[in-house]
Amino acid sequence: MAMTDVEAELAQAKKARREGNAGQARVCARRAAGRAIREFYRKREGAGWGGDAMKQLQRLRDDASIPEAVRRAAERLTTKVDFEHKLPFDEDPIEDARTIVEFARA
Repeated sequence: MAMTDVEAELAQAKKARREGNAGQARVCARRAAGRAIREFYRKREGAGWGGDAMKQLQRLRDDASIPEAVRRAAERLTTKVDFEHKLPFDEDPIEDARTIVEFARA
């Protein structure tokens, strides 16, 4: 797995958060998780399935064979912000991405 890409995205997410850009941090967290998910399914099922990070997260979220905690992390990362740019939960998107990445690595 191109973990250097995943780790680079997570590092960029942390940098964006430090700089006060929560939206960019969330985008980077999604991309990190999406790359890990893509590799997870490639190892499990072979090549041939693509899609952007959101498609990857949705696939993982809807996969009943995936542990509940991992699916919940994917669900939070796919939740859209409201008109005030707020989310209905307090969980950290970087930690959600890390949960998914750790699962995908196992």
